[in-house]
Amino acid sequence: MQDILEKAAKIKLVIFDIDGVLTSGALFIGDDGQEYKAFNSKDGHGLRMLQDGGVKVAIITGRQSEVVNHRAKDLGITLIYQGRREKLPAYEQLLAETGLTHEEIAYVGDDVVDLPVMSRVGLAICVNNGHDFVKKHSHWVTQLDGGNGAGREVCEMLLESRGQLQQMLQAYLK
Repeated sequence: MQDILEKAAKIKLVIFDIDGVLTSGALFIGDDGQEYKAFNSKDGHGLRMLQDGGVKVAIITGRQSEVVNHRAKDLGITLIYQGRREKLPAYEQLLAETGLTHEEIAYVGDDVVDLPVMSRVGLAICVNNGHDFVKKHSHWVTQLDGGNGAGREVCEMLLESRGQLQQMLQAYLK
């Protein structure tokens, strides 16, 4: 775990997949074709805490959904790449836009489509209910499942690596 915390301390940007990471992966589609997703509020609070701690957050997702734009706006996330079944071009665009290095970026994924990016970043994270092949090629696997607190777990681990988590939590006691 010490090796993971050392990698985590270098992270300035975390990229999250949506389906299977910040949601359970279940897709709810209404009769009108409208897509619905269930997001975990604890993950959302973790994302806000992470940004308050100085770490940028981005989204790269294979699907295109207006609900993702709404959730991202609610969380203050402006780096959003949707409809990217091939995620590597979006990652390369993000590198160019931010000027960050691979070592300064973490990626949280769950399925094989995430591997081209995960194989390049400084910290590759897979959620607990992710594909076994992806887990095998990750630096760290969360204890919690995607859509069920894994996002918060990632955020708190990154904040802990920066020595910020306890102070942030203690602030809620005031």
